[in-house]
Amino acid sequence: MRTSPSSKPVAAPGPAGLTRRQFVRRAAIAGGVFAAPLLIPSSALGRDGAVPPSERIILGGIGIGGRGSGVLNWMLPEPDVRFVAVCDPQKQRREATKRMVDNTYGNTDCKVYSNLREFLAERTDIDAVLSTTGDRWHALAAVWAMRAGKDIYSEKPSSMTIAEGQAVVETARRYGRVYQTGTQRLSEANFVFAIELARSGRLGKVHTTYAHIAPWDAAEMRHDWLPGQPEPSKDEVDWDQWLGPCPWRPYNPEYTRGGWRGHYDFHTSCIGEWGAHTFVQAQAGIDMLDTSPVEYEYVNNVSGDGMVTHFANGVKLVLSRGDKYWHGSCGMRFDGPEGWVSVADGYSRPEVSHPSLLADFNKVVQDYMARTQRPMSHVRDFFNCVKSRRLTVAHPVVMHRGMSTVHAANICMWLKRNMKFDPVKEEFVGDAEANRLRSRAMRAPYTV
Repeated sequence: MRTSPSSKPVAAPGPAGLTRRQFVRRAAIAGGVFAAPLLIPSSALGRDGAVPPSERIILGGIGIGGRGSGVLNWMLPEPDVRFVAVCDPQKQRREATKRMVDNTYGNTDCKVYSNLREFLAERTDIDAVLSTTGDRWHALAAVWAMRAGKDIYSEKPSSMTIAEGQAVVETARRYGRVYQTGTQRLSEANFVFAIELARSGRLGKVHTTYAHIAPWDAAEMRHDWLPGQPEPSKDEVDWDQWLGPCPWRPYNPEYTRGGWRGHYDFHTSCIGEWGAHTFVQAQAGIDMLDTSPVEYEYVNNVSGDGMVTHFANGVKLVLSRGDKYWHGSCGMRFDGPEGWVSVADGYSRPEVSHPSLLADFNKVVQDYMARTQRPMSHVRDFFNCVKSRRLTVAHPVVMHRGMSTVHAANICMWLKRNMKFDPVKEEFVGDAEANRLRSRAMRAPYTV
C-alpha cells in the first residue's frame, strides 16, 4: 500500500479526485442522511406484534359486491394480509371496496382497476386474490389468476359447467397454485361435527344424506333477454367486461343489480345456488369428495326437490327444498342405522337423534383440528395454505366434484329423464344429448 510522507494510509481516490471517505460523506449529506436520524417503524421490523412486510400476503380483489364485502371483512383483520387493489367493471362497486379498505387501513392506498387482464398483468406484487364475481366469471377468473401466478379464493358456485371445473383443476395442478372455493361451512364447528359424526361410524354406516337446495328460482332457467337500455359510459360500467364469457346481449341495469339470477347464461339454478355448498358438505360426510353420484332420478317438479342420486358405494344423496329435515339455510343431514344428525345455519348445536351423540361435541371438533391441522376459519385455512403450499380444505377437486353433482342434477332436470354418470370418464353413459351440456361456448376473448 502506498503511504504519504507522514506514513498515514491514503484512501483510494473516488470520483472527481475525491477520496472514498470524502465521496461517501458528501453523498450522505446530499441524501439527507445526516440531516435527520433514520427512523424505521417498529411494524416494518415485525415488532409489537406486527407482521414484517416480508411475511405478509399481498391480496387483491375481483368483483367485490355484497357477498364479497362480507368475505373481505373476514380477511382484512388477518395480521399477515394486506389488501392493495380491486378490479371490477362497475365503478360504484370498485370505489365502495376502495373506501372499505382505505377506512380499515387509515390511508388512501387501495388501487382500482376495471380490466381484469390489465389488473393481473400489472400487479405482479399480488400473491393472492379474492374473487366474488357472479357465477359466470368464477372459473374464468380463477384460471386467469392462477396463470398469472396468483393463488385464489373463489366464491361459489365456482363453475358454470363440468368443463369449466376441469379447467380449474388442471390449471391449479399445472401452475402449482393454491385454490379455495368458498364453501365456508367446511370450516365451521357445527358442520364439521356433523360431518365427523357421519364419517366416524357413530351413526352406523350412513345410507342416506340430504342436501339443501335454494327455496327460490327453479332448475329450468330463462333463455330470454331483458329489454335493452342505453349503455352507461365504459368507466361507469364496462358492459363487455361485465358479460365476460357469456353471449352478448343488450345492457339492462337489472343484470348488474343481481337480476342475472334465474338466467341460463348467468346462473347455476336453485340447485347450484345452495347445492354448491351443501353437496360438498354431504359428500364430505360420506368420504365421497373425489367423485360424484353415478345415478340421478328425475323428479317432475320445477326445482329438483326430492331428486334421489346414488353414489357407487350405495349411499343416496337426496336434494331437499324447504325445512323437512332442518330449519335455516344450507342444511344437511346424515341418516344411519344407529341415528341421524342434521344442521343448518343459525343452530347453536346440531340436532341429533339422541342427546348422547352431542356429549363430546368439543372433543370431536378439537380432534378434527388436531388431525387435519385445519382452523375453524375458512379464510385462515386459505392463508395458511398460501404460506405452506398444502391443499386447502376446499381445494379444486373438492369444488369440481361437488359442482359436477350440481351440473349433472341440473342436466337431469333439463332433459327430464333419469341419468347415469361415469365419474371416472366424467361423462353421461349412453346419452349424447346430456354430454353436449357438459360444456358451453365461451365468448372470445373471455375463454379458458
